[in-house]
Amino acid sequence: MALLEVENLQTHFRTPDGVNRAVDGVSFHVDDAETLAVVGESGCGKSVTANSILRLVPEPPGKIAGSIKFQGRELLTLPERTMRAIRGNDIGMIFQEPMTSLNPVLTVARQLGETLRLHEGLDRKAAEARAIEMLDLVGIPEPRRRVRSYPHQLSGGMRQRVMIAMALACSPKLLIADEPTTALDVTIQAQILELMADLKRRTRTAIILITHDLGVVAEFAQRVMVMYAGRKVEEASVVDLFRTPRHPYTQGLIGAVPKLGSSLEGEETRLAEIPGIVPSLKQRIQGCVFAGRCPRATEICRNVAPVLETKAPGHVAACHHASKQALAA
Repeated sequence: MALLEVENLQTHFRTPDGVNRAVDGVSFHVDDAETLAVVGESGCGKSVTANSILRLVPEPPGKIAGSIKFQGRELLTLPERTMRAIRGNDIGMIFQEPMTSLNPVLTVARQLGETLRLHEGLDRKAAEARAIEMLDLVGIPEPRRRVRSYPHQLSGGMRQRVMIAMALACSPKLLIADEPTTALDVTIQAQILELMADLKRRTRTAIILITHDLGVVAEFAQRVMVMYAGRKVEEASVVDLFRTPRHPYTQGLIGAVPKLGSSLEGEETRLAEIPGIVPSLKQRIQGCVFAGRCPRATEICRNVAPVLETKAPGHVAACHHASKQALAA
């Protein structure tokens, strides 16, 4: 049994202009000690998927449907009190922007300690001692001094490490990392990713890594799920996805990554681009959601929505021409 099983997840938002289908029928699973990367353009539904797992989508205007099972328990039917016991304890989350996710008027000790007191029943003194241990674990220098700091007194990298410490404080079985290296310089990015990899080796925590950085995916994940316009369009192992991408959107993402060294070899290479724009999530599209931007779209693509089909062991894609796409990749 998988640690997390998501089936036909639909997270919709009612607006004055219509229903925004932010996540539209997405299914996936995460095994113990596995890292699943979720990639796609901004607005494709990655973060909403993560928030749906923890039931952090406000209702109204949001509405979550489908099935989300964690260790066999259906999360969508649990009382809110039970969900509060799961958040931060069994499932931890690193939010996208640490400066806005941390409370600016509370010290690191207060914010880390709150999680520990709530889930582990520690008193204030014991919680602060554990907070110091966690800051040391994530590589923050002088943890005894930094634990009394406010968020604005820390660098971006340190704030991100505090977020990781908070997410891991209660040794969760699943960690959701939503763009954990956004807005950090490349040196700090590498340190944060190495820290997460080291913690995973030591604690065997499963990770859902939400990112748009394919370099991070190639280095850090075992499997990849590609999302577009609220839907899953491809899923495969990291090796298979980069070696034989089946969906034209995945091919476009990989093709848009700059290739180092080509200019040194005298090649005149132009950076690939994906033409057009993402369709409105309020728009009901009859055929493939990517057809309007796909260079190989045919009549069937514009009229019939493709279903996810297995193209190789562990490799699924939603494309009418996936076999031809593999040859053209």
